[in-house]
Amino acid sequence: MAMAALRREGRRIAAPLISPHPANLLRSSVAATEEQVFLGVRSISTQIVRNRMKSVKNIQKITKAMKMVAASKLRSIQIKTEKSRGLWQPFTALLGDLPSVDVKKSVIVTISSDKGLCGGINSAAVKTSRGIYKLTSGPEKESRYVILGEKAKAQLVRDSKKDIELVVTEVQKNPVNYTQVAVLADDILKNVEYDALRIVYNKFQSVVSFIPTISTILSPEVVIYSIFLIYDMIGL
Repeated sequence: MAMAALRREGRRIAAPLISPHPANLLRSSVAATEEQVFLGVRSISTQIVRNRMKSVKNIQKITKAMKMVAASKLRSIQIKTEKSRGLWQPFTALLGDLPSVDVKKSVIVTISSDKGLCGGINSAAVKTSRGIYKLTSGPEKESRYVILGEKAKAQLVRDSKKDIELVVTEVQKNPVNYTQVAVLADDILKNVEYDALRIVYNKFQSVVSFIPTISTILSPEVVIYSIFLIYDMIGL
């Protein structure tokens, strides 16, 4: 009798420990685990986004500081450029500028930068120089290049290597002054034979606008010959 009562009591205690639906128990356990994993992934993703936002803000601060420095440098260079126009404009007005003068030996002086990130400035100077070369070349005419700047050299050496007379680079490594330009001009005049120097450069208009410009300098012999022709025409 006692043994039968003990068996009934054991079954009563053990019954709650055994689920009548083991599949439901397993399913709920898996769902709980997936929810914990999802919460962990979401926490990691949020942290990554926060780190990226912080990185972007830091880059914005650095970019803003670089813009301020660049604007300051550009302003100082712009002031120097505008002041230097008072040096060469009177000479141009006195000697004249004859881009259409017909001579036998033309030397095209192409001025460009040594570094890039200048938009189409260097390409415009090279394109203008090539156009002048076609106009001033012929059976009885000779045209040569004098290149100032690494970027014009890199473009013109591809198809006009044999026509390059002189190349000068790293001119703008230091701030350009009158002494440096005078030495450079003297070097060109001593080493290059010409009847007309056609200087191709970009005239500054604004921060986003430059105009390809041509200035022509005649040799002393051509100037004297032109004066005699004028005298003959007016009968002096």
